[in-house]
Amino acid sequence: MTVHMIRLCVGCDTIDDLLAWHADRAGPWTLHTRMTPKRADDMLDGGSLYRIFKGVILCRQQILDIRRVGEGAAARCEMALSPEIIKVEPTPRRPFQGWRYLDPKDAPADLAQGGEAGIPDDLARQLRDAGVW
Repeated sequence: MTVHMIRLCVGCDTIDDLLAWHADRAGPWTLHTRMTPKRADDMLDGGSLYRIFKGVILCRQQILDIRRVGEGAAARCEMALSPEIIKVEPTPRRPFQGWRYLDPKDAPADLAQGGEAGIPDDLARQLRDAGVW
């Protein structure tokens, strides 16, 4: 059974900020967490990482691999993510620490290519703040 992960994107206000931050880094998209998910096999069965920017879920990336690195107090989890960022319907989400599992029935739908997906993040945020979107 597929399950997703949801996590705050700290230090980036928009998807463009995330892309710019990663452009300065070499290598594949890797997410580091302290705790290894107990449901890693379910996450590798088509799961994605959903990212929250300033209280709103805006995008996702497919989880390609999950591995535990190190031993003892230095142990951590590394997740390999697809470089493709898929925009999703903006969905408000309260802040939390760390990461959480996200059931597929609660995951926001992907935005269609073109149309709403072409709206700049700042404009989309202003429309959400005004209650229009």
